[in-house]
Amino acid sequence: MNRYPTDYQYLYGKPQCTAVIRTSNEDFLVTEIPAFEPDGEGEHWYIKIRKNGENSDWVAKQLAQFFKVTSKEIGYAGKKDRHAITEQWFSVCLPGVKTISMLAFNSASIEVLDVQKHSRKLRTGALKGNKFSLYIRDVSDDIEFARRLAMIEKGVPNYFGEQRFGIAGGNLSRGISLLKEEFKERNRNKKGLYISAVRSWFFNHLLSERIQDQLWSKIMAGDVLMLDGSKSHFVADDIDALTVRMQELDLHLTGPMCGRGRPIVNDTALQWEQKLLAEYADIIERLEYTGLSQDRRSIRLLAGNLQSVCVQPGVWQISFELAPGSFATSVLRELCDYRDAGSRS
Repeated sequence: MNRYPTDYQYLYGKPQCTAVIRTSNEDFLVTEIPAFEPDGEGEHWYIKIRKNGENSDWVAKQLAQFFKVTSKEIGYAGKKDRHAITEQWFSVCLPGVKTISMLAFNSASIEVLDVQKHSRKLRTGALKGNKFSLYIRDVSDDIEFARRLAMIEKGVPNYFGEQRFGIAGGNLSRGISLLKEEFKERNRNKKGLYISAVRSWFFNHLLSERIQDQLWSKIMAGDVLMLDGSKSHFVADDIDALTVRMQELDLHLTGPMCGRGRPIVNDTALQWEQKLLAEYADIIERLEYTGLSQDRRSIRLLAGNLQSVCVQPGVWQISFELAPGSFATSVLRELCDYRDAGSRS
């Protein structure tokens, strides 16, 4: 029996219709929604880039080489999928430089869309979210697909997507081995990726179990809730009043992001989480020594501004906005049993 299963529960039952996503990068367009606009002054240059089939880390390295600076001088708000067309801002610190030309940076897979100056480096997490515009092809049942679209308007499980765990779950298995000290990883970025996969699995596991135990929309004593559109959270007190706010999509229940520190939940909710995590105590204890602090993450994901159109029988175009750190594939898995043609797994 797999100690780390990834066959997570569906909120609305497993979809009966099948489909294919990402038959080409053009089928998967991601546009970053920035948290602010560049102020037009300072020593940091903000460069808006559209990339096709390239990941964010690779573009950052190309920018560092182009400007002959270290990678530390390059900033961006979040990593974007390689198998897509994505638009996002990067920043580079160039003290004393009055003008720059990006014409030579354009290539078959990279297009510079805009250049602005700003007073500060672009930091990880400095974004409101991401807008997705997707084509879903070979849909086996358009009526069922439309029915599922109506259902997800009230939210879907906020699972970390399969991308987080790597090809065939490689990042997860390496992370577990790393925590068990079965091998060492000198590359800081890779080490962080592996540890993050383990932490994400624990969140997904408890979220799946919460659905299984019919606790998706039930507030337990000691549960922690999060305000919609915010990371602000608090321990539940007036359960009846909070349940109404949760039904109005104003509040969301949360799950644990394991790390050091005292648990944020208490009472019945704490007992429930501890019972499920007991068999993983060895790994969770090792996670605490990585320096990561305990946190909470909303278990419900809302697809904002959800729009859809059936372009032709079996082909749908859908668009929606997601909060930072959320995965479009977590929305899609509740819509259809899809095959990812862009996946290398």
